[in-house]
Amino acid sequence: MLEDLASCGDGCVFEEGVRIFHPERVHLGADVYVGHDTILKGYHAGDLVIGDGTWIGQQCFLHSAGGITLGRNVGVGPGVRILTSVHREAGRSVPILHAPLTFAAVVVEDDADLGVGSILLPGVRVGRGAQVGAGAVVAEDVPAYAIVAGVPARVLRERPE
Repeated sequence: MLEDLASCGDGCVFEEGVRIFHPERVHLGADVYVGHDTILKGYHAGDLVIGDGTWIGQQCFLHSAGGITLGRNVGVGPGVRILTSVHREAGRSVPILHAPLTFAAVVVEDDADLGVGSILLPGVRVGRGAQVGAGAVVAEDVPAYAIVAGVPARVLRERPE
């Protein structure tokens, strides 16, 4: 598996049941941990880039059709979902499943944390050191060092200095 990745730094750990699709589009830094039953879904046209020291919990789903970049030392809680594509509205005569796709990259900057079961929607950026609460649905950018929670996620406060 490791030899099929686009790049993989030293000290990476993959727990049992990790599945990687399009490994030629997956780039891992050093000391990345990927938990049990996580799916790293590379895509033929989108890269999945994971920075040094990032920890990804079990049963996560990262779909990088539009590109995903996770910075250094990012915590990704169990069950997190990161999506980078959505079906466009094509009218009632076209089943949603068959509507054209729109792709938009997701970026999670260094030192951020994504709480258990949170969902990041296409095109969002989570700023450096921001914290996303458990179960939050992030549909808009999160400022650096903000704490967000809810559905949809809203800024609750800033992390203290």
